Amino acid sequence: MGDTALEAVLRRDRAVVMTALVVIALLAWTYVLWLAVDMAMPGVPVADGAAGGMAGMDMSNTDIGGMDMGAAVAPGFRTWASADFVFIFTMWAVMMVGMMTPSIAPMLLLYAGVGRKARVDGQPIASTAWFFAGYLIVWIVFSIAATGAQWLLARFALLDPAMATNSATLGGLVLIAAGLYQWTPVKGVCLRQCQAPIAFLASHGGFRTTPPGALRLGIGHGAYCLGCCWALMALLFVGGVMNVLWIAGIAILVLLEKMVPAGQLIPRISGALMVAIGVWLVFPAL
Repeated sequence: MGDTALEAVLRRDRAVVMTALVVIALLAWTYVLWLAVDMAMPGVPVADGAAGGMAGMDMSNTDIGGMDMGAAVAPGFRTWASADFVFIFTMWAVMMVGMMTPSIAPMLLLYAGVGRKARVDGQPIASTAWFFAGYLIVWIVFSIAATGAQWLLARFALLDPAMATNSATLGGLVLIAAGLYQWTPVKGVCLRQCQAPIAFLASHGGFRTTPPGALRLGIGHGAYCLGCCWALMALLFVGGVMNVLWIAGIAILVLLEKMVPAGQLIPRISGALMVAIGVWLVFPAL
């Protein structure tokens, strides 16, 4: 195959992967927006019930798909049932897919391009889908932990109807902790692995020829990404888990940290701002 033909094939494969990623991200964001709108607008019928307004009304009347959202957000209505855990987990998992898919795009495009060339050369590697699946597994596991954290906050009456902490002190402490983490060596190590796909592959043995190997490689990359971003995700409890602008803002920050060639500058600036705002919330009189 000539160089021109090979380049055309590589471009086609990257276009297919990019299209798939855009579709996945759009579907995830559509779901998040649908939930946010239904939770914010009283009297909108959905599934088996009506989505009552999450703010400014009796949460015990809020029902999405037959599930009492008041129980999942604010305690005192009833203990979470299995359906509540499933609903909240699904919400977190889909939201993580929407937020994190854009930032993994450079790695997947590199993987797809190399994969096509490897097949042409007669040395195929495992499908890009296996690597992506491994990456998503990490964020699905994180979603389980986030669901547990939301349950715990609701249990202690620390969430308001917007799924944000109703304690300025707790919100400030979360901001301070997240801001300080932005300056830690662990954050730096994880961010460097996420910023440089080629360097990550070189330091982890390169591409894999078998699906299990590619899955493990994706999990490894996802673990670095989690190490880079978990503290930022905790900020969702500060601004509101269903606050779409807040979600988008965090997603943009994650993308900038990984895509802008500014080393540690963006996380350190954002970290300093988080600490400053957190201190103001904890000590408003200062």
